[in-house]
Amino acid sequence: MVDSNADNWTPDSWKSKPVSQQIKYGDPQALAQVVEKLCQLPPLVSSSEVDTLKQRIAEAQRGERFILQGGDCAESFKDCNADAISQKVRSLLSLSLLVSQKTQMPVTRIGRIAGQYAKPRSVLTETQGDITLASYRGDLVNHIHFSESARTPDPARMLEGYSYASLTINYIRSLLEGELEELFNLEPEMTSLQELASHKQLHQSLRNFTEALQLFHQFNGRQTAHKNLTEFYTSHEALHLHYEQALTRQANNGHWYNLSTHFPWVGMRTVQSESAHLEYLRGIANPIAIKVGPTVQPHELVQLCRWLNPQNEAGRLTLIQRFGHTKITEKLPALITAIQDADIKVLWSCDPMHGNTQVSTGDYKTRDYQHIQSELQQAFDIHNAHDSHLGALHLEMTGEAVMECVGSTYGVKHQELGKAYTSLVDPRLNLSQAFELIDSLNLKQEQKAADKQQKP
Repeated sequence: MVDSNADNWTPDSWKSKPVSQQIKYGDPQALAQVVEKLCQLPPLVSSSEVDTLKQRIAEAQRGERFILQGGDCAESFKDCNADAISQKVRSLLSLSLLVSQKTQMPVTRIGRIAGQYAKPRSVLTETQGDITLASYRGDLVNHIHFSESARTPDPARMLEGYSYASLTINYIRSLLEGELEELFNLEPEMTSLQELASHKQLHQSLRNFTEALQLFHQFNGRQTAHKNLTEFYTSHEALHLHYEQALTRQANNGHWYNLSTHFPWVGMRTVQSESAHLEYLRGIANPIAIKVGPTVQPHELVQLCRWLNPQNEAGRLTLIQRFGHTKITEKLPALITAIQDADIKVLWSCDPMHGNTQVSTGDYKTRDYQHIQSELQQAFDIHNAHDSHLGALHLEMTGEAVMECVGSTYGVKHQELGKAYTSLVDPRLNLSQAFELIDSLNLKQEQKAADKQQKP
């Protein structure tokens, strides 16, 4: 296990390190009061759940399981309602069945949910006309409305975020105790996508999936959800360290856990050596992940892995690669080789979304489906060619009827983005696009590689 006492780590030792993407509050006393109140509130997840997820990730490292992580770019407080939460859970659960069919492995689902309320930004200010204000940093920090009062960071929003995360997790738990017929019913999502644009075509994999489920329910009747089929974990970017610190608790086993989520990760903007975010992550016992992009050098990655997982513990560390479809062939092989040569235990995950972002007409951020599909297929192929195992996928996706990523069978065009664009920050795949992405993969060689790893 992680040695939480190494180098005198404490939940607030991150404060001695350089903090990028720091939130600047005008009233330090108000911030301190909110953090103190959060420290007294109950945890949102349990340490035993966190430990179970770590075991699942260790299985994925060994090629015995696949991890599907997906959800919104940025959660909104207003989406804490029964319909929105149900839609997110149904979408990820249903997609995971197709992933399991493709990989021929059990799949563990991790939602970007119940805490994905803070966002890093490349530019910390936004200008509209003659007015420049702080950028929107997620509902945990400020409001998306463009006004000085809305964009001023408010520490009280952390208490709101905790409340909405708690409500979301509790509702997810109740959903997972329900019936399979309700948990895997995508009819509302399909209807909404077709109503959005009657000329659009849903991908065949989504239609086939729905028909198969209808037949299953027809012949088997209503059945209570099975625990293994509906195992579900939460994740978010561990960006706002005051919030993460306040919900870090010491368990009976002596280890410190971030109990705001099962699976925290940090993005490229905060993965600098000796950064505050890495200092925080190294001391918690959760499985953790870091985003790995084209600027990371092989020797730097090895150093980061050793810093975050000095015991080389299985299930501890996930590397979420995100290069872009034009750079992955150049950048990924050397990183794989460096990790192999150092004999470091990691789970490789592919995020084919973030390296392929572009700005379209009307200043809409978008991603081309073909670029996403290309990077993901290249990722599997490169890992196979290097006797490595890609055991996880990280998607920004939604069950909402949206047109935010262009292309695919659904045929979203650049000029249509304003018609159904609801993301607060980055574009997401709609359900038809997500199903098409998984269905498009050629994983025959991947399965051979996994079989090879499992042989004694």
